[in-house]
Amino acid sequence: MGTQVVVERDGPVLRIELDGPDRLNAIGSGTYRGIAEALRALRPGGEVRAVVISGRGRGFCAGADLEEIRTYDAAGFGTFIHGFTDALDVVETTGVPVVAAIHGLALGGGLELALACHLRVSTPTAKLGVPEIKLGVLPGAGGTQRLPNLVPRPLALELLLLGDPISGQRAYDLGLVNVLAEDPVAAALALAQRLAAGPPLAQAAAIDLLGRTATMSVADGIALERATGVELFGTADGREGFAAFAEKRPPVFRGQA
Repeated sequence: MGTQVVVERDGPVLRIELDGPDRLNAIGSGTYRGIAEALRALRPGGEVRAVVISGRGRGFCAGADLEEIRTYDAAGFGTFIHGFTDALDVVETTGVPVVAAIHGLALGGGLELALACHLRVSTPTAKLGVPEIKLGVLPGAGGTQRLPNLVPRPLALELLLLGDPISGQRAYDLGLVNVLAEDPVAAALALAQRLAAGPPLAQAAAIDLLGRTATMSVADGIALERATGVELFGTADGREGFAAFAEKRPPVFRGQA
């Protein structure tokens, strides 16, 4: 049986766990469909305000399920990769912040899943990498595109051309990992609770802005940023934020326009 997806609610935080510890949570087609299904229904301002994705057992995820992949011909593999890429697009474009909690291994498709998340928490000793080059192929679910957006281009090329992993500590030093923690799940849940208390419309707008302006000129990006800022200023959450500041109290954001 392939890696299952276990979904649980903890107040405003949704937990998604990869449950296939005997195979280091390898991602099969059922796995990525389960992840996408858990996220598709989420909306900014809904009951779920943040998501944590983690893996059971000795590692976060060792990559795509090679036992499944080896049964495919080229056309079947293309279908698998297309579905995997679409699922990671759902992760990246979800308007609710998604945090990856990494321990042990995050390799190949496992790292690609973590790259699609908005924030990453890792142990210092975790191993992060894209070893596909050692099989004569390359990452096919966004690794060649998201890596150079998150780390310096020479490091992205090092990871892609050599296939050797880097430690969580080095990933943190380079900005690929946001938080180092010996217990990444606990740290990710604490971070998710902080995110859940924030303004969901502004958070969704930040995620959307960074995605949409990635290929824009600076001038066009600033124009879109300006329009987004004006729109957010006119929301109930925007008014609440300024009122709370003036009244010297914590804001209560409800995700209301």
